[in-house]
Amino acid sequence: MKHKKSNIFLVGLMGAGKSTIGQRLAKALGKEFVDSDHEIEERNGVSISTIFDIEGEDGFRKREAACITELSCREGLVLATGGGSVLIEENRKQLSANGLVIYLRASAEQLHKRTKGNKSRPLLLQSKDPKAKLQQLLDERDPLYRKIADIVVETDNRPIQQAIPQLITAINEIQTKDEAEAEENG
Repeated sequence: MKHKKSNIFLVGLMGAGKSTIGQRLAKALGKEFVDSDHEIEERNGVSISTIFDIEGEDGFRKREAACITELSCREGLVLATGGGSVLIEENRKQLSANGLVIYLRASAEQLHKRTKGNKSRPLLLQSKDPKAKLQQLLDERDPLYRKIADIVVETDNRPIQQAIPQLITAINEIQTKDEAEAEENG
C-alpha cells in the first residue's frame, strides 16, 4: 500500500496555488496545513530571501530538506512544499513514501501573472526576465513533479472552488484503491 500515511503533499512551481489550495483542502479534510517555506522562516527567524542572500540556494535547500524530512513523518498533514523541493532526491523519496503527492501545474505565463511584483521570490528577483526564468524552471522541474505525483491538476484559469471538490474525489479514489490492495495483500 503506497499511501500508508494520511499526509497530502502539494508540489509545483511558485504561484501554482499550493498555499491557497492547500489551506482550503486541509480545512475541507480536517487536516493541519503547513507551508514549508513559512515553516523555514519561522524556524530561522528570517525570510527565505535573506537565507538565499546569506547562504545561497544550496544553503536554503539544506534547510528545506531538513524541514521536509521532519514534516513528512507527521500524520494528518497537508504540506505545501517549496517549488524547488523536488530537486533533492531525498525530498522526493520522503514525499512519495509518506503520503499522497499532488502536482499543481500552471503555465509559465499564468505563473508570471501570479508572481509578478512579489518581492519574496528570490529566484525571480535575481532574473532579468522572470517569465523566461519561470519557463526554464517549469521545463527543468516538470518531469520531477510528474515522477512523484499521484495526481496532476492543471490550475490555469481554474477557480479554486472547482479544484477542491475534484481533488477530494481523486484523493478518495486513490485511498479506496490503496485500501482494497492492502486487503488483497494483507
